[in-house]
Amino acid sequence: MKPVLITLLSASLLLSGCSSLGVEPWERDLLAREDMAIDSAPLDSAFDQHIYFSKEASSGGQGFSGGGCGCN
Repeated sequence: MKPVLITLLSASLLLSGCSSLGVEPWERDLLAREDMAIDSAPLDSAFDQHIYFSKEASSGGQGFSGGGCGCN
């Protein structure tokens, strides 16, 4: 009887941990802010990626290839 009770209690605790996944309606305004975007400064990000891939002499799937000297 005691192992069954412990198993049921453990299962209910584990399942209740997944009950609050997702974004609640009152949290959406915070996540919709411009500074919460994955890429909040697209021009700066594109410039940084261009410099990185130019110096690494490789293409990162961004549509351009690097030359090592930055002269594409």
